[in-house]
Order: sequence, then C-alpha cells, then structure tokens
Amino acid sequence: MAKVAHIGAGSAGFGQSFLADFMTRPSLQDSTLCLMDTNPDNLEMMHTAAQRIKAQLNSPVRIEATADRREALDGADYVIITIVSDGFEPREFEHNIPKRHGVFPTSGCTSGPSGIFRGLRYIPVILDLARELEEVSPRALILDYSNPSSIVPWAITKASSVAYLGLCHSVQGTAMEMAHIAGIPYEETGHWAAGINHQAWMLRFEWKRRDAYPLIREKMKDPEVYGQNVVKFELLKHFGYWVTESSVHNAEYVAWFRKNAETCARYTPGYPPEFDWVARHAQHAGERREALRAEIGREGPLQIARSHEYCISIIDSIVSNVPSRINGNVPNTGLITNLPDGACVEVPILVDNMGLHPCHVGDLPPQLAAINRARMAQDELAVKGALEGDRQAVEQAVALDPMTAAACTLDQIHDMVEELFEADAPYLPQFR
Repeated sequence: MAKVAHIGAGSAGFGQSFLADFMTRPSLQDSTLCLMDTNPDNLEMMHTAAQRIKAQLNSPVRIEATADRREALDGADYVIITIVSDGFEPREFEHNIPKRHGVFPTSGCTSGPSGIFRGLRYIPVILDLARELEEVSPRALILDYSNPSSIVPWAITKASSVAYLGLCHSVQGTAMEMAHIAGIPYEETGHWAAGINHQAWMLRFEWKRRDAYPLIREKMKDPEVYGQNVVKFELLKHFGYWVTESSVHNAEYVAWFRKNAETCARYTPGYPPEFDWVARHAQHAGERREALRAEIGREGPLQIARSHEYCISIIDSIVSNVPSRINGNVPNTGLITNLPDGACVEVPILVDNMGLHPCHVGDLPPQLAAINRARMAQDELAVKGALEGDRQAVEQAVALDPMTAAACTLDQIHDMVEELFEADAPYLPQFR
C-alpha cells in the first residue's frame, strides 16, 4: 500500500486530472492519496472533487486532506509538488522590472532575470520540504513540477539526500505537437529527446519506425504552418532539430528573437514587448478553478479524463513493475557526454519496480550542446547564488543570459538585478 502526498493539490492546472490519473490505475487502488494545500478553499474544492470521482468510479482509494504539510509528508512514499510559491505578485515584479530595462520575457519561468529570480524563490521552499521529508519519510521519492525545472532540480539534488526528480510535460507535449504538424497519429509515433528542460532536442522522431522529420520539414514550406511556430522552425532550419516547449518560451532562451519590438513582431507575433504573461496565467488559472467549482456544484457525474503527465505513470510503474519510459530532469552522471558533469539534464528514464534508471544518451550534436551550455552557465551560477546567498553569482547568472546580454550593458544588468533583489526581498530568505 502506497501513500502519495500531493503538495499544492489545489492547483487549477493539475488537480482534477491527477485525481483521474490516480484513481483509474488498478495498481493504486489500495493506496492513500493525501491532498495538501495552504489555501483552504482550493483544498476543500479538490477534496470534494476527489470524493466525487472516488464514488463515481467505486474506487477503494483512501482520500485524505490537510493543510499541514508535515502531516501530509509523514509516511509518504511519493510526494508530488505542484505549488505556486508566493502567489502571482512576485512574478509581476520579475516580469515588469526586466521590461523597463529592455528585456522582454514571455513566460519568464525558466531562464533570464525572470526565471532566475523565480528559481531563487522556489529553491528555499522546495529545499525546506525536502529536509522535512528527510526527517519523516527519508525513503520517499519527490516528483516536482516546479519551474525552473533546470535550476530547481540542480539545487535540490545538490543540497539534499532525498530522492528527487524534476518533471515537466514539454517532451510529450512536443511529440504530440510534431505528430499534429506532420498529420500522423501520435499513438503511432516514437521519440528520443535529450538536452535541458524546455530546451531538449527531438534527436529522433519516428512514425512506424521510419524517420518522420522529412514530414516536418515539408510542412515548414507552408507559410500558415510556419507562422504558427516561427521560432521552432527557425531553430530547426538553422540547427537541424526540433526543440521542446513552445516557440514563445524558446524565444527568450536565446539571443535572436526578442531583441526589440521589431524582432518580437517578426518571431513571436501576438507577444509584443508589453505582453503580460502573468496576468493571462492568473486569469486562466482562475477560469479553470471556477469551472471546476461549477462542475462539482452540479448534480451528475464529473468529467474523468486522464492526462499525459508523467508522475502517476511513474508511481504506477514502480508499484506494478510494468515498465515505462519518461523524460525527467536529473544530475548529469555521464548521461550526456558533451554537457557538464553534475549539471541538470533532461533525459529519457526507464521506470520499473527498482525505481528510476536514467538512460545514457552520449554526445548531443555539437551545435545543440553549445546552445544548451549557454543556458547551463547561467543555471550553474543561479544555483550557486541560491544555495550560498551569493548576490554576485546571481548577477553573473543574469549577465550570461543570451537574451539579456543582447539588450543590456553590464552596468544596466547590475541596476536591474539590484531592483529585482529589492522587489523580491520578502521571498528570498537566503539573501537576508
């Protein structure tokens, strides 16, 4: 019997689908699912949804709910994290201050000044949870969806002994995207992806055991198809491979696409320099949450649909010993041989009843490794800054961000980082 603790169970984007994923798995029917959230209204909503789905499926899964994190972690075998640390207010600072300095993030969740300061906020929170878990359930496995999923996993695996895996849905989402572009059934495709989170590369994409890349390149010739994914097609054209995550994400990881209003309009149409990702994210989260509240407020069955997230399939494979293969973010122990040892890399991972087995990839094509290393340099310094309270390392990390370096001088970067430290001071205990 497994106990699974879901920290941040009130998540509008993950909660309901995780309930369906969990309670439809035969191997987990004798398990306990403990929902934990600091927001009592959101916790009550998900608890109600869980009880409704449990009754609808006639499932014997035990459902618990608590606002006490230690209670949720105590005795847990698996811990799923889907938190929004500190709410949306600090993300507004992290977006708007760089904009005033000519740096135009889109999502701002992974790299650059916005992503780095988000990582600085999340690392103390996740590390505190990991150390609490070391006390009450030292054999548990953390499955963490916190962005930035390169900086945070690098820091946690360096500073804590707890078993930890950083997760994302960009690899399987990208494989679905490629199948859609190619006009082929996703279920008939296969892929092999590796690199770093949000910037992993589809090294192989196959349909019926044949290379399907020619289908993607042929579709690139269609102006309408090209216009829907300009950044990723440009990277494919110049570097030879399709990259994970969306074009609007990838535009801010490199120097070429969001230098000014002109390049924003050309490469990321619909995302001008003043675009407010945080407000849109908050709006969509509120809409999803209200839709669920309305659904559980009505009579009749709830919608039960599995997601394509990895976390429950990982637990299922460990419990059932039915192997699966996922992609996750782990320390580089010679897995990608031309990326730095010890850095956080995203690689295929085999999962069975003996746990997680990251797969050896070997060398990436050199041009892809070079792009990854440019981001990993800032990640390394951001991790150093977060774990040691080193402000200079943080400033150096921001200075090495390609998009920031394309827009700012070193003095301008210094001023921007000082503003970010001042704005985020309440959320950065390691720098006090």
